[in-house]
Amino acid sequence: MPEHELWVTALFNRFLAGPANAVLNAVGHPAHDPAKPWANWMTMEILAVVIVIALVMMVRGRLSVDNPGGLQHLIESIYGFLKTNAEESGIHHSEKFVPYFFTVFLFILTMNLIGAVPGFEAATMFAWVPAGLAITTFFYYNIKGVAENGWRYVLQFAGPAWWLAPLMIPIELVSHMARPMSLTIRLYANMFAGEQVTVAFLGLVPLIIPVIFMALHVFVAFLQAYIFTLLSMIYVGGAVAHEH
Repeated sequence: MPEHELWVTALFNRFLAGPANAVLNAVGHPAHDPAKPWANWMTMEILAVVIVIALVMMVRGRLSVDNPGGLQHLIESIYGFLKTNAEESGIHHSEKFVPYFFTVFLFILTMNLIGAVPGFEAATMFAWVPAGLAITTFFYYNIKGVAENGWRYVLQFAGPAWWLAPLMIPIELVSHMARPMSLTIRLYANMFAGEQVTVAFLGLVPLIIPVIFMALHVFVAFLQAYIFTLLSMIYVGGAVAHEH
């Protein structure tokens, strides 16, 4: 994991070290170096949040039914694409869940693409960030499963027949507990590897060749955001399915 301090992180540590230390001390996790409580993954994640909020505000301020702009068309296309995928994943009344999928996709994609900008790093190449997103998805689909099916939600862990329950319950529990780890490793490993390959070729061959890897990095950024979102849809679909 990179140890160098990005210029954005340096600014945070210079002007906002006090608030960061206060928060870290309040949660019982003081910084190793009080002079530098901000890590690169923290500042990159905050930057992604700011970009997403700014993007949403721009679209909201220019919403038009008669004369939609290019940005509105793009956002609506992404939203419609995710809605279609959610329905194909077996989610009935997908409009209730698409806002979550859209937010996750846009947030991950923004963090991934930031890594393609010189002087920045993708927040998703730090394991803490994919882990946080994976845990959030884990709680989200389980909460939605209980909300949709009530106490009958737990019956899906018992398998198709009652006599299989002693075998199926441990298997299902291990399977569900492994999902956050799987989501974390997939996103983290791919983004970390892509970042390292891009940086290595930028150092070895500063012209032409790195452009190819930058394009590949952008492709991987979109692909990994989509895969994470698609798997989230599949998990939600299984949790809220009334057939189970």
